Amino acid sequence: MKEIISTSKAPSAIGPYSQAVKVGNLIFISGQIPIDPSSGNMVNGDIKEQTKRVLENIKGILESVGASLANVVKTTVFMIDLSEFSLMNEVYKDYFPEKPPARSTIQVSALPRGAKIEIEAIAIL
Repeated sequence: MKEIISTSKAPSAIGPYSQAVKVGNLIFISGQIPIDPSSGNMVNGDIKEQTKRVLENIKGILESVGASLANVVKTTVFMIDLSEFSLMNEVYKDYFPEKPPARSTIQVSALPRGAKIEIEAIAIL
């Protein structure tokens, strides 16, 4: 059975998709861009600030179902500039200090609203 997850701890979907979907003990989190859920505005900072906001959004979605970042088993990171990979990693490692999830990182030509980064995640309960 598919359960739609929606929380004010992350930005509302800006299209025909769900923030996350729970199926059994798996949570599939849609790609998050650096939008502040309280204001609905894009964080216009550098890659480190944008990465932090994205991971806080993912954390908020997980917390809404009683989970945490420790439950994440896979992430996919989309960046518009892989030359900023090490800067993104500086922030990312703080959110996954032990037993980090599997990860793919892909450079793309553009992201919604001019974001520098988007991250999707899969977690297990």
